[in-house]
Amino acid sequence: MKKLLFIAFLSISSILIISCGAYSFTGGNTGDAKTLQVDYFQNQASLIEPSLSQTFTQNLQDLFTRQTNLTLVNSNGDLYFSGEITRYRITPMSATADQTAAQNRLTITVNVRFVNKLNEKDDFEKEFSFYSDFAANAQLSGSVLENAFDEILERITQDIFNASVAKW
Repeated sequence: MKKLLFIAFLSISSILIISCGAYSFTGGNTGDAKTLQVDYFQNQASLIEPSLSQTFTQNLQDLFTRQTNLTLVNSNGDLYFSGEITRYRITPMSATADQTAAQNRLTITVNVRFVNKLNEKDDFEKEFSFYSDFAANAQLSGSVLENAFDEILERITQDIFNASVAKW
């Protein structure tokens, strides 16, 4: 029985290791980087959404661990992300005849610091913003927030890796 469990564990581990590829944007890879550290992105915005920081941090970690062979570490990573959510705002965009909101706009801005300990030329600090309009009678659902985070993460990867992957 123990031998069967060992063989099953070994088989699953091998499949997982084989399926992990190098992070690749525009044909590059992570070079010599082996580890990634992502700090918790605090919500510094005036409007507080309790799950915002946790969701964004987790999405950023998931993006890299799904698409790379980098190991996520708690400290001293070769690649290091930190930052904060600086704006989270819901603004009425249009009103109905009785002066109630008909359309709202969600705006999210995230300040991101990136440090590549193996190549300091790749380091940067930049703000990424996103806005999305949604019907006022609809709740600010998970899909609106997920779309916002997906767009911000796509911009982060484009800005970072389109500029630096060629150097790696």
